Amino acid sequence: MKFTRELSGTLSIQSVSGTAIHINGKTYRRTIALTPVEVLSGWDAKPIAALADADFEALLGTSPELVILGTGSSNIFPPRELMFAFARRGVGLEVMDTAAAARTFNVLAAEGRRIAAVLYLAGT
Repeated sequence: MKFTRELSGTLSIQSVSGTAIHINGKTYRRTIALTPVEVLSGWDAKPIAALADADFEALLGTSPELVILGTGSSNIFPPRELMFAFARRGVGLEVMDTAAAARTFNVLAAEGRRIAAVLYLAGT
């Protein structure tokens, strides 16, 4: 999967709803991947149960210490093998609903942590 930079600068997630994610005044109506400095377009919003480590290759290229996976309106765990693949790389993978993922992302980004996130909308 190849990402393109869509929004860059110091990012803050302003709000999350079932239909949109608002970041630095821009509205996204699809699943997005981001770091504290850029939104990366091109994430394939496949079902969470179908995610594999290869889906995260480009995002992991940003060298995060932690990836936050926001799974929509409820907490949906990805396949166990994905969790193991992250552990083998020494990168944390935290799974939570998207609203909690957005709050966590903002706190960790403000602390200057090397993080990345994938945020699914509710019902995705």
